[in-house]
Amino acid sequence: MKKTFYSNGKLLITGEYTVLDGANAFALPTKQGQYLYINSGNDKTIIWKSFDNDKSIWFEDTLSFSEIYNGCTESKNPVTQTLVKILNAAHSHNPDVLNNSTGYEVITELTFPRQWGLGTSSTLINNIAQWFNIDAYTLLNESFGGSGYDIACAQNNTPILYRLDNNKPIVKKIEFNPSFTNRVFFVYLNQKQNSRSAIAAYKSKKNDISSIITKINFITQEALKAQDLNEFINLMDEHSLIMSNILEIPTVKEELFHDFNGTVKSLGAWGGDFILVVSLTDETNTINYFKEKGYPVIVPYKDMIL
Repeated sequence: MKKTFYSNGKLLITGEYTVLDGANAFALPTKQGQYLYINSGNDKTIIWKSFDNDKSIWFEDTLSFSEIYNGCTESKNPVTQTLVKILNAAHSHNPDVLNNSTGYEVITELTFPRQWGLGTSSTLINNIAQWFNIDAYTLLNESFGGSGYDIACAQNNTPILYRLDNNKPIVKKIEFNPSFTNRVFFVYLNQKQNSRSAIAAYKSKKNDISSIITKINFITQEALKAQDLNEFINLMDEHSLIMSNILEIPTVKEELFHDFNGTVKSLGAWGGDFILVVSLTDETNTINYFKEKGYPVIVPYKDMIL
């Protein structure tokens, strides 16, 4: 028996943080993601190996079924502890997967570098949910938490509009094919952001969120319709300014790229992972600008987005 599951990575273009309070979020699934391979095993254990995109093993351990049943482990490894928690939650929704098995050998394989923040956790959650044949949003809520937009990206191969309605995910497949995608890039900020701590910071700062959500929803709606490069840039700048005021931190353009000819917008959790770049110059000049600033990972839209 061998089973293979796959989930897409994600990038959140608009609605970061505010998606938690019901704002419409515009998100894009990426060409890179994560595989989960399941083979039969023995001894009522799961032999688990996780590979980065360069084929190096970044995590391996052997988990006993009893650890998963109990939801706790004596291991001091935080990855093991998190994995046991996720599998315990999955088991509670479909006990047959473990109860009817002698054991498993499991391999996960990322197709993007783990530090990029394209969804190592969300793709894992969605893959495990597929393996156990359970709802991925439920599993997310019982493990990492968050809005769930990343689960929606894991499951869809088109751009999506995502929102929470009474904590229920509403996913709408949409089209996004502006003429200027050749001017759109994603630049890695050389540091991975902790989404949970960033969300906590947002929750401590927000005040009257309803008026802000109205503004964010309008920007998202207009951005999806925009065919003019300058119009799209202005919308992204407006979005960044709104979030900067809420979070009480400068925009990434103010802080790092004030002289860039175009716009630079934080995505998802501010302060790390990838930023959106919309350039008023050509690809060569754009790439050279960021390389000279010390950011060598610059991925064009066509190479990043499904």
